[in-house]
Amino acid sequence: MGKVLAMLPSELLQRLDLGLEGDLPHLEEALTHPSFSNEQRGGRRVDNQRLEFLGDAVLGLCVTELLMERFPGAREGELSMMRSALVNTDALAAWARGVELGAALRVGRGAEVAGERDQTNVLADATEALVAALYLDRGFESARALSRKIVASPLAQLASGSMLGRDAKSELQERVQARGAASPRYRLIGTEGPDHDRAFLVAVEVDGKVIGTGRGRSKKLAEQAAARAALVACAAPEPATASDERAAAEPLDGAPESRGAPPAGGASSERPVNDRGPSR
Repeated sequence: MGKVLAMLPSELLQRLDLGLEGDLPHLEEALTHPSFSNEQRGGRRVDNQRLEFLGDAVLGLCVTELLMERFPGAREGELSMMRSALVNTDALAAWARGVELGAALRVGRGAEVAGERDQTNVLADATEALVAALYLDRGFESARALSRKIVASPLAQLASGSMLGRDAKSELQERVQARGAASPRYRLIGTEGPDHDRAFLVAVEVDGKVIGTGRGRSKKLAEQAAARAALVACAAPEPATASDERAAAEPLDGAPESRGAPPAGGASSERPVNDRGPSR
């Protein structure tokens, strides 16, 4: 373990602030890229791919728990979209770059020359492997603490109402217009709370039909939340019926009204959680 820790930048240990200088028998494995293992002769070859598999599940659980805690009014589809915005290849790699995790990785000579140490998928895998190492060596509480650090920055954007990715209103308008419908119309339907803590309720309509509602600390934030709710509703499949099979309606025409948008923001419409394969 001493050899591996000597490879870690001192800044990494300080930034993680999780007591990594103690006994972590799985740390070396978590920081070993398959290219390094493949170049070793004899002995037991280990790399971080198995830990990455475990870490993916542990991180997903921890982030799910965190989102349910922070957004108690959000519905399943909204939680899923927020989780996919927080736990994906690009987001995990961004955190890894911020703590210089790549500098601690053991990579093969060829991979080093090819710049694998800073590849997005390599860094994302190492991040998940690190979560798994803490889970195995220190228990769930340590893994949870690290998971919350990993998503802290993008989660703050969610909580402040900032979008993670594309603007929801713009994306909804493009989808609606692509189907030949009129542009979405946003309508204030009410307010809640005292003057110093006012929340606005907004509905978004297409061709006179409400396709989503949202809540926010300003009308602008409420409109964004309503647009995100509409995108979630459009993406949610409904049970098929005989009439559906004969004449399927366009997603926007049959989208149910959403009532559980996060109070001050949501998430981008990225791929489903933990499905990081296509981006690698």
